Amino acid sequence: MATYILTAQRLQQALRHGVRRYHLSAVCRRAKIAMSRFEPNEYVNYELLQKNVSIVRKRLDKPLTLSEKIVYGHLDDPANQEIGRGKTYLRLRPDRVAMQDATAQMAMLQFISSGLPRVAVPSTIHCDHLIEAQIGGEKDLARAKEMNEEVYNFLATAGEKYGVGFWKPGSGIIHQIILENYAYPGVLLIGTDSHTPNGGGLCGICVGVGGADAVDVMAGIPWELKCPKVIGVKLTGHLSGWTSPKDVILKVAGILTVKGGTGAIVEYHGPGVDSISCTGMATICNMGAEIGATTSVFPYNFRMKKYMENTGREEIAAIADQFQDLLVPDEGCEYDQLIEINLSELKPHINGPFTPDLAHPVAEIGTVAEKNDWPLDIRVGLIGSCTNSSYEDMGRSAAVAQQAIDHGLKCKSQFTITPGSEQIRATIERDGYAQVLRDVGGLVLANACGPCIGQWDRKDVKKGEKNTIVTSYNRNFTGRNDANPATHAFVTSPEIVTALAIAGTLKFDPERDSLTGTDGRKFKLKAPNADELPTKGFDPGHDTYQYPPIDPKDIEVKVNPKSQRLQLLTPFDRWNKKDLVDMQILIKVKGKCTTDHISAAGPWLKFRGHLDNISNNLLIGAINIENNKANQVKNQITNEYGPVPDTARTYKKQGINWVVIGDENYGEGSSREHAALEPRHLGGRAIIVKSFARIHAPHMHPETQRWQPGYNPPQPQLQ
Repeated sequence: MATYILTAQRLQQALRHGVRRYHLSAVCRRAKIAMSRFEPNEYVNYELLQKNVSIVRKRLDKPLTLSEKIVYGHLDDPANQEIGRGKTYLRLRPDRVAMQDATAQMAMLQFISSGLPRVAVPSTIHCDHLIEAQIGGEKDLARAKEMNEEVYNFLATAGEKYGVGFWKPGSGIIHQIILENYAYPGVLLIGTDSHTPNGGGLCGICVGVGGADAVDVMAGIPWELKCPKVIGVKLTGHLSGWTSPKDVILKVAGILTVKGGTGAIVEYHGPGVDSISCTGMATICNMGAEIGATTSVFPYNFRMKKYMENTGREEIAAIADQFQDLLVPDEGCEYDQLIEINLSELKPHINGPFTPDLAHPVAEIGTVAEKNDWPLDIRVGLIGSCTNSSYEDMGRSAAVAQQAIDHGLKCKSQFTITPGSEQIRATIERDGYAQVLRDVGGLVLANACGPCIGQWDRKDVKKGEKNTIVTSYNRNFTGRNDANPATHAFVTSPEIVTALAIAGTLKFDPERDSLTGTDGRKFKLKAPNADELPTKGFDPGHDTYQYPPIDPKDIEVKVNPKSQRLQLLTPFDRWNKKDLVDMQILIKVKGKCTTDHISAAGPWLKFRGHLDNISNNLLIGAINIENNKANQVKNQITNEYGPVPDTARTYKKQGINWVVIGDENYGEGSSREHAALEPRHLGGRAIIVKSFARIHAPHMHPETQRWQPGYNPPQPQLQ
């Protein structure tokens, strides 16, 4: 990821020399197949994809994986680009950009600084991260609109001014909106959220990036990506019973671990693919972020075609059929690593606590929990999030809930439901799923990220109180959901969450254990079954989209200099080309250090547009190896212990350069550029670790293999 100063310089250079606009061929313009109903004048371009793939195929003279076809098909210069998996850096031309509201603030502030009049590729902003779960969907949404009015107004007017589509608060989670409206087979999309790979469920290469990368692309500058390796996952057999698509990625996470996918695209293939719904494939790709993968992707098939037809994209499905050879791997293609999973033998899984790669069969989790002294009593079950909030997911959960209701039971645990989008919310309300989930004891939250990202005003436990929650989310790092380091969070499928919430304990296995109805009779829950797509079609619900105006000259974007939420950016100081010596160690981090440890989410999300204020959370979750405490480091000037950000500010004020020492896979988790910007803002000069997670790794110049101009060697700027 480029530093802010580098980004500003590149954007200004683009303005001086002319920005390359949409790279769509005349051939596809004649075809008039719009990329989305919101952008009727921007077209799908399979002809260009085919042309570029043909050039690369001739050069490489070998069968290509699906990942290679889509990635190489978007090369800026396919005839001359050096290509080497895991070695070279590619210059790519993504089709579009998507930003969630927390990261969009910094991205749009950077774009404004460039002086460019309009984005060069179709781009959207999605308001999903700033809505806190508290008492229920409607009231939580109203509260969020009031609390975040300044930020929402900034993003809305910036979208209008610079040609960016704006999805208002309440519209839903960015990844569900993309799947419903913008993803399509063969698209190359970058998004400022780590779970952007969700779009791989529609055969797209969708990659989570930092805001500065998004700004480059919005400015018409090629996006640089280290040529990914390709891990193949061959699926055989078919899903059935309690086993769900979520179990595929839970199993893969257990195999590859949180760093096993680093630098690679995970490509699913094989006969088992056809037993998985389109939204199920999206679930698998979404959580691929937890293994460090660049992204994940499935080959185009009839289930994707069916989904597009049901979401108003029949024309794209029809043309995708004509170019299907581009949207599946070549026979005989080679993978850097191959994993095989027989879906017929796969059992329901549950992963955790504290890390998403600690995999257990559901049948064994009770015993494992007892052995490790993990709380068996489930305090809260939570379904939804960008990973599992499709119509099918809600239907399967409702099928489980209805069985309990029929026997007079309700959930023993608290139970919450997060619809993925306004369309999903409206449809499950119309079809009765939402009411069934309420009847079993559930609380329907707003169409937003909510507890999945720590936006949860949890009241039932005190901080430090040991407890267990079970979710259908994707991430379960320490304190992730509720800021309580003692919360043991487990991730599994929504139907398993529902069953466990009804039983109230990790000791319950729905495949073999019974429940007791209010009549005293024992019964077993039957494996859930639900429609993949609504038979009555989707109900779009409320219109929550704001089109950018054709002529934005009268639109004014304001940032109050006294604002505590937004702050215009100023460039960092440039490297003086002298060696950095005699630097102070701010903290030596012990063990796992995710972006949540470096720059926490939850209540800090409100400062995502104000670099100085959000820097007050720098590394407050990281454990100091010196004393095994979080947010307690020794100030070498005063010889007293204090918070990490305060100590860093003291060093900066005194002109003392400092470094951070870390372990392996540093920075795994979110595409959170604040985790890179904050150390630099507070005077940091280097992050020295054994290895970086892909989404947080420094980028080198593709030709010289040195840090790009504007970096501060040996201080890489991290994603």
